[in-house]
Amino acid sequence: MKVICSSEESLYRPEAVRWRERMQLMKPIGDTVVLLPCSMKKPYSNSKSHMKFRKVTRSFQELIITSPFGICPRELEETFPIQSYDVAVTGNWSQDEIDESGKILKEYVKGKTVVAHVSGGYEEVCRQYLDDCIYTCVDGKPTSPDSIYNLRMELKNHPKINRRQKVLNKLKSIAVYQWGEKASEFIPEDVKTKGQFHKKILSGNKQLAMLNMHQGLYTLNLEGGRVLKDLGINIVNIDFDLKTNTVFAPGIESADHNIIPQDEVVVVRGDEVVGVGKAVMTGREMEECDNGIGVKLKHRVKN
Repeated sequence: MKVICSSEESLYRPEAVRWRERMQLMKPIGDTVVLLPCSMKKPYSNSKSHMKFRKVTRSFQELIITSPFGICPRELEETFPIQSYDVAVTGNWSQDEIDESGKILKEYVKGKTVVAHVSGGYEEVCRQYLDDCIYTCVDGKPTSPDSIYNLRMELKNHPKINRRQKVLNKLKSIAVYQWGEKASEFIPEDVKTKGQFHKKILSGNKQLAMLNMHQGLYTLNLEGGRVLKDLGINIVNIDFDLKTNTVFAPGIESADHNIIPQDEVVVVRGDEVVGVGKAVMTGREMEECDNGIGVKLKHRVKN
């Protein structure tokens, strides 16, 4: 689904506001953050400009500055809605756009060395909100040979991040974006992925979830539901035996108030995980409604 961002008012679209709120939970890895401009093509890595950047920056923490979403760490570029929004990339930013991006950017890079490979409105964000920043775009064109050379020479002075650390950080960051700060523990240190497109998330010989690349988010398996339940995240408590893959609101005793429709949730009876699936209602609605579907299950324990 495309998210159309055609005017400055798009700053206040629910998808953009929620994204910026979630970005406050993100933490960079490594000592250096490389700032890059966004691109019209999504995900950014598929654009010609970012293909050039990545030849130089792939071993560092990359952060894309964009409006109306503010910022996007490279590891989240395939996550909805950032992987499917349409916006005119003009390089001209209003003060509101600068402020919304700048506030999040300043917090994200705190304590890190910042290398800004940006120009135009992106550079204006950095100059207004960052006190100490190394600029590598020398001619107003980030993709020019001179600018890329300048970026390469600068990054030779900074320590790289190893590939395993980047993969682990990506998987943890997606979990944090999807379920909140505690969810970084959803991904164990021994995690492995398997699959050409959609990725199975494995710990030992158990599958926790599937990373659905259509949305860049996790779809839970029962084993992953047990992990999420132990973390106290997105729990829906019921008081009846599950016989179908539909959980109706009248049978729901309580639900996490952070749940919104389409969230992955864990259905629990007593102290046992009996199913995992997608929320149809908010957590509060599940508790208050006398009719309607609360959760549609994908997996359940069958007696």
